[in-house]
Amino acid sequence: MTGNAGESPLVFPTPFPIKVMGRRVDNFAQTIVEVVREHAPDFDAATLELRASREGNYLSVTVTINATSREQLDNLYRALTSHPLVRVVL
Repeated sequence: MTGNAGESPLVFPTPFPIKVMGRRVDNFAQTIVEVVREHAPDFDAATLELRASREGNYLSVTVTINATSREQLDNLYRALTSHPLVRVVL
C-alpha cells in the first residue's frame, strides 16, 4: 500500500456524486437537499437527479456536490446515513 494512512486519492475541490435511497415519502428529496446544504452550502438543487424504484416504493436521489475535503465528505455521509428516512448512501 502506498501513500499515508488516511490520505485521500481524491484531489480537492472535485465534483462528487452521492446517491441516497429511501422510502418514497413526501418531502424525501427536499429533506436530502437540506441535509446536503448543511455540509455543502453551494449545492445547486437544480442538478438533483431522481429515480423511483420499479414498484414506486423507493426513491433514489443523486446529488453532485463540489467536495472540498475528505472531512466534508465524511461528515456528509455520517449525516445522511444517520437520517431516519435514508436507507442507503452510495
